[in-house]
Amino acid sequence: MIGDIIETEQCQLKDPMDLFHSGQVVKICAPMVRYSKLAFRTLVRKYSCDLCYTPMIVAADFVRSAKARDSEFTTDKVGDHPLIVQFAAKEAQVLCDAARIVCPFADGIDLNCGCPQRWAMSEGYGACLINKPELVRDMVRHVRNQIDNPRFSVSIKIRIHEDLKRTVDLCQKAEATGVSWITVHGRSVEERHQPVHYDAIKTIKQSMSIPIVANGDIKTLKDAENVHRLTEADGVMVARGLLANPAMFAGYEETPLKCIQDWVDIALEHGTPFTCFHHHLMYMMERITSKQEKKVFNVLSSTSAVLDYLNDHYGV
Repeated sequence: MIGDIIETEQCQLKDPMDLFHSGQVVKICAPMVRYSKLAFRTLVRKYSCDLCYTPMIVAADFVRSAKARDSEFTTDKVGDHPLIVQFAAKEAQVLCDAARIVCPFADGIDLNCGCPQRWAMSEGYGACLINKPELVRDMVRHVRNQIDNPRFSVSIKIRIHEDLKRTVDLCQKAEATGVSWITVHGRSVEERHQPVHYDAIKTIKQSMSIPIVANGDIKTLKDAENVHRLTEADGVMVARGLLANPAMFAGYEETPLKCIQDWVDIALEHGTPFTCFHHHLMYMMERITSKQEKKVFNVLSSTSAVLDYLNDHYGV
């Protein structure tokens, strides 16, 4: 159980809303399947990331299975805050039960209303919820009513409708129920690589009085500043840009060697599985290695081989 890992009273919980009241654009690491786990969150927090999300967790499995809880959610007492746990859910009480389990260890939960993957949609999770504003409202209300801690945030992450009025309506209903903030990925469910509709995010921002976070195609700190200017959003959420350069929010154009060294140290300390350890390095080194180097590095098959390679080629 999670309680075995962490002593509740020592958790350094924070109020994520303090970030949005700071007057600065909040820099956020997105929920990424397999990737935004504790070790990577520890790394990006060293490089000016303000707020981190866990990967999306299916609430029903999490509530039902101790094994799922132990494998899906790991945090630490001090450094991993503020932390938002993202859940996929379609029933209010199940989301509440999951929120109650993580409440002593995290600073808020986020309801995924944006995942466009077929499996999620077919199960009633993710982006199909943007077409069920009453259900979203019901889920948020239940969590708000059943979690005693007023500092515990409840947010949602959405995609946009082709008819933006429907998205604004969804957001306003969620706001009226007590949502802390809303992250908007500026594409519709059908859109994958089309340009992000930053104008839509701006329209939503102008229609709301709670914080709005902009998400989609932010690869550099300059991109983040431009998106803030275009949307007037209170925060920016980044996924692939941080995978490629975990030091992005600190203003680095490409992953510095110090960051690679930090990742090696953190990953080894956390006992990160080799595949995850290696994949993160492949992403981080994408821009700083030649085609020939990639051919060699990407097929290395053990931690010792990777460490030898980094030492020989980069002095890391």
